[in-house]
Amino acid sequence: MVPPHRVLPLGPPRPPSIVLVVNPHERLQLPLVERDLVRLERLLAESVVVGDEYLDQVTTHLIYAGGKRLRPLLALASATFGEHEATDEDLLGGVSLELMHLASLYHDDVMDEAEVRRNVDSVNARYGNLVAIVAGDYLMARSAGIAADLGTDVAGLMARTLAWLTRGQVSEVRTAFSVARSEGDYFEAIEGKTGSLMSASCRIGGLTGGHDAAVTDALTEFGRCFGMVYQLRDDILDVVDVDNELGKPAGQDLAEGIYNLPTLYALADARVGDELRSMLGRALDDDDRERARKLVVATDGVARTMEAADHYFSLARGALDVVPSEGLRRGFTALIESLLADLPRP
Repeated sequence: MVPPHRVLPLGPPRPPSIVLVVNPHERLQLPLVERDLVRLERLLAESVVVGDEYLDQVTTHLIYAGGKRLRPLLALASATFGEHEATDEDLLGGVSLELMHLASLYHDDVMDEAEVRRNVDSVNARYGNLVAIVAGDYLMARSAGIAADLGTDVAGLMARTLAWLTRGQVSEVRTAFSVARSEGDYFEAIEGKTGSLMSASCRIGGLTGGHDAAVTDALTEFGRCFGMVYQLRDDILDVVDVDNELGKPAGQDLAEGIYNLPTLYALADARVGDELRSMLGRALDDDDRERARKLVVATDGVARTMEAADHYFSLARGALDVVPSEGLRRGFTALIESLLADLPRP
């Protein structure tokens, strides 16, 4: 039995967050899921508040800053198909996923020395690195505690997801500033850091929603592929987004030594690969970052990355064939299509 929760105020008004895709609710077209997310929002803040004013400020900092809540959205839609109101277990499954995601952001911002997250000060910038790390650990512990209350299947899923997250982060750190980074290294990192949480989001919905194994496995595969397309889109935009849609300078991954798939393909290009390789392996100033970005765009790296995104899109569509709800199939298809709609095509 899931323990009852106190109702807490939602906190201060949220600043607008950066939108990477069209409003997901407009794509999903499942009004009951949208209403369920309003209920989840209260549980999310409530789940980390303990009555210690300082700790509560730190742990709710990014919660009150907002966000797309894509992972809870995937979890709730997978659980209910948008056909009935979410149960308490469905809501808490989404909360557990979002807390794990938030914990990873706290830790990522320390590692990246980030100063801004969701248009507000990052936790490490406001409270310091040590507090940010410990607060991230606390969010992870709360995520695990909620998962344990939901049963052994959910607890095991969250433990495996945390292992994948850690593996992806280690892979990314291990290959930072390395021009020898391979495609295998890249896909290991993005499946761990992005695909695993999206996959777990859909799977936790399948578990709390009581769906049979075949449907739950299909939802899991859709979530994995959705996460892969989501990250591939982000990495394409990193090199082509001169309009600052991502809220960071184009080519920022190049500057920070995270060589994404378009860059890896460009490094193998016979025309510009050697020149690009001579520039990389170190932090880049603004001029060198832009020069390196233009070299990447001059190759077929973006087009080949689009092919990879199309591959995962096809796998996601195939997985949805098993899902019995026409409304969810239509909504999830529209949601993943929105990730690819505005990307450059050769």
